Amino acid sequence: MTRALRPIDLADEHGLSSQAIRNYEAQGVLPPVTRSATGYRQYTPLHAQALRAFLAMRPGHGHQRSVAIMVAAHGDDTDNMFELIDTTHAELLAERGSLAEVTESLAELAGGEATRPMTTGELTVGELAHQLDLHPATLRKWEAAGVLHPQRNPATRYRVYSRSDVTDALIARQLRRGGYLLDQIAEFLVRLREAGDEASLTDLLRTWRTRLERRGEALLAGAAELHRYLRQRAV
Repeated sequence: MTRALRPIDLADEHGLSSQAIRNYEAQGVLPPVTRSATGYRQYTPLHAQALRAFLAMRPGHGHQRSVAIMVAAHGDDTDNMFELIDTTHAELLAERGSLAEVTESLAELAGGEATRPMTTGELTVGELAHQLDLHPATLRKWEAAGVLHPQRNPATRYRVYSRSDVTDALIARQLRRGGYLLDQIAEFLVRLREAGDEASLTDLLRTWRTRLERRGEALLAGAAELHRYLRQRAV
């Protein structure tokens, strides 16, 4: 007979509280739990493995998606379970592509290639839009979102974009292609400007790459624990 486990038995393994275990049960992280004749919860090694799987997946998939994956796994909804997992991998792949494109764009900017068409050091909204193959309305939308900060020509009041604005626009275009939201891009550009010198910028990109690597490792660890849970559940 399988030995019944108490909430504290599951909690102690991960340094959690018994209340946290009950909360996870309520969210659907754990499969259905039976109760004793006196009303106490009776967990099993299967519940313990479900908790291991959830906690291992959370750094890679995030809390809400990890919950959804476990709920799908408990319900034998493998199509939804794998779709959720694939979504995270697709997002990670897109972000890797964005990092590569941003790194390439910055290298081009450092070499002067991306700004070579500029002759006066400033571009109008139409000229920048043409250079980036975007619609001028897109650049105005980015400005409203805090991504771009063009100055105004004192005489004409037209927008003028400096070399640093062009750099921001190039990076924004790459990140938008990678699926980033405008507020995320604006935040990234703030960090980029704060980095300042080349060494700081290199550190910023290295930190980004390291975060992606750690998330990838977390996905592997989570997949291993989920696989153990599914095999244990099938017995």
